[in-house]
Amino acid sequence: MALIGVFDSGVGGLSILDEALRQLPKHDYIYLADSANAPYGEKSSEWIASRSMELCQYLAKQGCDAIMVACNTATAEAIAHIRAKLSSIPIIGVEPGIKPAAMQSANSIVGVLATEATLKSEKFNALLATLPSNCLFIKQAGAGLVPLIEAGRANSEETLELLAQHLAPIQEAGADTIVLGCTHYPFLRKAIRKLLGDSINLIDTSDAVVRQLKRKLESQEGGVEKSSHGSVKFISSKNAENLLKMAQELIQSDLSKHRIDSALVSAFH
Repeated sequence: MALIGVFDSGVGGLSILDEALRQLPKHDYIYLADSANAPYGEKSSEWIASRSMELCQYLAKQGCDAIMVACNTATAEAIAHIRAKLSSIPIIGVEPGIKPAAMQSANSIVGVLATEATLKSEKFNALLATLPSNCLFIKQAGAGLVPLIEAGRANSEETLELLAQHLAPIQEAGADTIVLGCTHYPFLRKAIRKLLGDSINLIDTSDAVVRQLKRKLESQEGGVEKSSHGSVKFISSKNAENLLKMAQELIQSDLSKHRIDSALVSAFH
């Protein structure tokens, strides 16, 4: 049984943890939310890289056998540095699913809803440059959406109004596919469907990310215990009780099957 660390700026990475609990329920997990500093998307590249490294080093010290950087912004700004520093364990990042989106779009017009930091990052734009030029990508920063999701208001009228503003350029361009380029944004699926209907194709990469984790774990020595569900520890830099409450609301997997614990890490304020 492996101990897997999952790190995000806040509750967004719960979408990745949820998929991990579905595919790999036997493992133990530490979910680390840096909610005291969310959102990351509007902070400097240097700050994001330094903070992400600090938190991943903390998870490594807890004995994690693998770490999922379940934050698109942190992945874009820091994943290479983290992998170089923590080279003894697998570090799995998340990237906007622009490649599968380009392949699935019928009219080759794809909207990319992500944070400002992700859209400006070298990593994202290098990936974009490898894709066919006949596909038009409408890049849109979702400023203000993460704090609303963090506050448990993903389906509020305020969120709906802000989301409508962000989706307008994508809709006007005629996109038939939207990439959810931030791990917080899968929690906006209901709101997006309300605004754009069921015909729009929504792409998030949580399934692919967890399959990559599975491959990495299978390549390591040692089998996986098959008898029971593992444990999940929720750690927050702001409010551990609130993080646990949000997890219970947002995660569709049955958390009651897992041993649950929560803690506040005041050193990370």
